[in-house]
Amino acid sequence: MAADRRIVIENCAIATVDAHDTEYADGHLVIAGNRVESLGAGRAPEDLTDVDRRIDATGHLVTPGLINTHHHFYQWITRGLATDHNLFDWLVALYPTWARIDEPMVRAAAEGSLAMMARGGVTTAMDHHYVFPRGTGDLSGAIIGAARDMGVRFTLARGSMDRSEKDGGLPPDFAVETLEGALTATEETVRQHHDASFDAMTQVAVAPCSPFSVSTELLREGAGLARRLGVRLHTHGSETVEEEKFCHELFGMGPTDYFESTGWLGEDVWMAHCVHMNDSDIAAFARTGTGVAHCPSSNARLAAGIARVPDMLTAGVPVGLGVDGTASNESGELHTELRNALLVNRLGPHREAALNARQALRLGTHGGARVLGRAAEIGSLEPGKLADLVLWKLDTLAHASIADPVTALVFGAAAPVTASFVNGRQIVQDGRLLTADEDAIARATRAEARRLARIAARD
Repeated sequence: MAADRRIVIENCAIATVDAHDTEYADGHLVIAGNRVESLGAGRAPEDLTDVDRRIDATGHLVTPGLINTHHHFYQWITRGLATDHNLFDWLVALYPTWARIDEPMVRAAAEGSLAMMARGGVTTAMDHHYVFPRGTGDLSGAIIGAARDMGVRFTLARGSMDRSEKDGGLPPDFAVETLEGALTATEETVRQHHDASFDAMTQVAVAPCSPFSVSTELLREGAGLARRLGVRLHTHGSETVEEEKFCHELFGMGPTDYFESTGWLGEDVWMAHCVHMNDSDIAAFARTGTGVAHCPSSNARLAAGIARVPDMLTAGVPVGLGVDGTASNESGELHTELRNALLVNRLGPHREAALNARQALRLGTHGGARVLGRAAEIGSLEPGKLADLVLWKLDTLAHASIADPVTALVFGAAAPVTASFVNGRQIVQDGRLLTADEDAIARATRAEARRLARIAARD
């Protein structure tokens, strides 16, 4: 699309999620090229030139596209397993299977994960991939290629593990990389794929997996590598009480203090889960600007606990939402996390004051943009920002008696996505992907799941 061609969306409610939470009960939005050109109350000006399309969005709410800040795409082909396990037992049960993945499996799993998110309103996805069996192909390239073909904005967190069972970690010995191999491969991935431009569709972060699967040396040297290359850092942190015990026994300190000792707190860092955080931990994250990917469904699925999200937000910690891997959140959808974040946090000590509908929407949009370091580009609807946005259909039976559209979106049933735009390009129409064959993806993921199960059983 030429930079000056326009798409006009009008007759809709708009939640901009800007700094003032500006909303329009009946408004319009104009896309020019890949940017939001203008938006406001009422219909768009009739004298706009170079308009390719005018979309009558009556009955819809327009929001920024959802931003997923933590995922493991490869787990799409191991869904529904170890359903009654806590985190450590779940990992031990599944690592031997995961260590048999190869490039076709990873590509199919990435397509399944991305398709499920994109058709449900996600415009920016991320994948924390940390399992790299030797001789199984270009796994990072397969994941990035799937996101590129789907048309979704994407961050690959190039993960790694070098602490196996023989070193006191959880992964089997054959499932890890060497320290040198992990660092070299991570640097190559950044140099080959990371795009630092304003409208980048692909970025890369340095992402050693977790304290119980990564050596202290890999954490320290990974942090140095990321900062030398000018990219962000991601890992798992403070997910379970078992992890807290592991860190105290092995390092003589809790996870947050351990991460700080290895250079892993800062504005360029975000961590997944952060369920078991005390006041001192939250203060350290706020002081350093370290971000959090909150994954309420996965935390519940693995009985990890309730993260202190209201306290984090009050302290000023950047917080976004994450699906987490689909082996611990089988739905694979981020829009359901808006509702689950609100409901789960109301089970905590703040009860009904924990989160409201607009705070939940902010977590899934602007909060995610902050966590990924892209709040200047995405996460809210403002002139000059990238045109990543979603049209949610709210005039059906499911939401018919809910007057407030943001309340309908967050508290109500999952709303159909009539249209989703990424970088000004429409990728979803009436709940179906325009950029991929969903039925073919379903067939491929079923086939690769069966193949992986056969290989794991044989070995």
